[in-house]
Amino acid sequence: MTEPFFGQVDLASVSLWLFWIFFALLIFYIQRENMREGYPLEDDDGNQSANQGPFPVPSDKTFKLPHGRGELTVPSGQNPDRSDLALEKTAAGNGFPFEPTGDPMADGVGPASWAPRRDIPELDGHGHPKIVPMAATGQFHVAAGRDPRGLPVVAGDGETVGTIADLWIDEPEQLVRYLEVELDAEHGDGKRLVPMTMARIWGQKVKVRSIFGKHFAGVPRNASPNQVTMLEEEKICGYYAGGTLYASQARQEPQLG
Repeated sequence: MTEPFFGQVDLASVSLWLFWIFFALLIFYIQRENMREGYPLEDDDGNQSANQGPFPVPSDKTFKLPHGRGELTVPSGQNPDRSDLALEKTAAGNGFPFEPTGDPMADGVGPASWAPRRDIPELDGHGHPKIVPMAATGQFHVAAGRDPRGLPVVAGDGETVGTIADLWIDEPEQLVRYLEVELDAEHGDGKRLVPMTMARIWGQKVKVRSIFGKHFAGVPRNASPNQVTMLEEEKICGYYAGGTLYASQARQEPQLG
C-alpha cells in the first residue's frame, strides 16, 4: 500500500497557516476599503501629509446610487473640503487648536462645524424623503407623552421666542427628528427647525438651552416647507451644537465641576 502524497504533511499546521494568511489578507482588504473617504491624509495647512500610514490608498471604485441619483467615484470623487473656514492657527506646529476669527456659529467652525453633504434630502428605501412634517402626512399622530404643538419655546437665556408649530418625523424609523418653531417677530419671524435632541419638553414649555433668544434669527433655514436636505440638516444641527460653547463668553471659560 503506497503512502498518500500528504502522508508526511501536518494538515493541522497547514490549515492554521492558511487561516492566518486569509485573515491577514482580509484585514488588508477591509482597511483599504475603509480608506475610500478622508484619504489621502492632509496636515493642518491642507497639504498632503508625508505619513500616509502603512496601507496604500485604494484605486477608484464607482458606485451606482439608487433612485436615479447618478454615480459616485471614490476616493478621487469625494466631496472637497470646505475652503472658507474662518479659523487661524494658535501655534506654528501641527496638532494645536485653531481659534475662530469671526462669529463661529455663523461660520460653522469648532463645535458648530458642518460637513459639505449633498444638498438633497435623504431618502428611504422606496425613494421618498425620510424626514417630513407631520402635517404633510396623515399616517402619524402623538400616541404617548406630551404633544408639544402650541407650547411656547424658551431659549437658554429665558426668553420666549415662539411656539411649536409642527413635528418633523423620520417615517422609516417612526420617531421625531425635529420640532418646527414659529418665531415671533422680535426673534426673526418665520419657521425654524430644532433638533429633537437639543430640546426638552418641560411642563408647559419647550426649552432649548444651547442658544439664546438673539440667536434664533440666525438658525439656518430649510428651503422647502416639506423637506430638509442633508446639507441643511448639517448646518442646523451644527448651529445648535455650537451654541453650547459659543452662545456666550461665559460658556467658554473654565468650568468647575
